[in-house]
Amino acid sequence: MSRIDKLRDFLAADPNDSFTRYAIGLEYGKDENYPKAIRVLEELRELDPEYVPLYYMLAGYYREMGDLENAEATYREGITKAREANDLHALSELEAALDEL
Repeated sequence: MSRIDKLRDFLAADPNDSFTRYAIGLEYGKDENYPKAIRVLEELRELDPEYVPLYYMLAGYYREMGDLENAEATYREGITKAREANDLHALSELEAALDEL
């Protein structure tokens, strides 16, 4: 059983587990399957828009696909969410990534 299959089993047991959904997106990203990674992380953004880590990775996958407009918008949204959550580490990472874009 692949790692993604195991994570999908975990998600089936708890469909509201944001971390597991995030981990699935990362696994697709590791395989450079950016369209699937984006789809999974966009689903997570719809279900749990306060899950700050998703914004950095999702924007990065958009960037890998050459979609700089969505990458920028996602970084900016993540910056807002990180500020609201007072997540200074994520905030600095998102701001640095946006500056590099």
